[in-house]
Amino acid sequence: MLACFALVTVATDVAGWHKYQVLLAPPLNGPDEGEELVSADMWFGNLTGWWQAAFLATMLLFLVWLDNVRTLADTLWPEGQRHHRAWVLFGWLVPLAQLFVPKMFINDVWAAAQPARRRRRGNPLLTMWWLTVLAAGAWATDGYSALKQAATAGEARQALRHVMLSDGLRIGAAALTIAVVWRLSGSLHQARDGEASADAHVARRAPRACPNGGTSGRSTTPPTAEAPD
Repeated sequence: MLACFALVTVATDVAGWHKYQVLLAPPLNGPDEGEELVSADMWFGNLTGWWQAAFLATMLLFLVWLDNVRTLADTLWPEGQRHHRAWVLFGWLVPLAQLFVPKMFINDVWAAAQPARRRRRGNPLLTMWWLTVLAAGAWATDGYSALKQAATAGEARQALRHVMLSDGLRIGAAALTIAVVWRLSGSLHQARDGEASADAHVARRAPRACPNGGTSGRSTTPPTAEAPD
């Protein structure tokens, strides 16, 4: 789904670039004047609508995935999870908390997947991903707001430049999200399998209880020789 979201973002960016070029060209004289701009507006508007639908679907699937990996993290390192699992959703909705809670949530899950390095909850990949997500969100909001309020072709071109830059950030954020999902999912399943193997090994080495209260393991004490008559 993330790949589809990235493709829709690229298509929206291309439509925005086309609209930018139409606005940059000198006005035409004749019956075709304005038709090209109307067509560019239509394509850009339609693809923007498709992008919004893809964004909502991607966010929903990402939240489902995040809830699933939190379940794995709770089995591996429950005491290391600093936030209630309800913050899987509320962390993206509560003002100000949006800036740091989702990253802390991911950091805790990441640490659960790294038993040998749990004191270091962060990772350069996570930091780069989160900064790109924040930048894409901030630039996208400002760009589309400016485009809606543009009264002249010059203002519309400036707003479109803003939107196209935000599209580039969103494509980067989508690519980094794919990397985070792939890396974190693999690490969690590897840690879970390793813990299960260790538990099974301990269970195999543990002595089994016998009905008479002893153990089923062989006795290491040599038999006592009977005294001759």
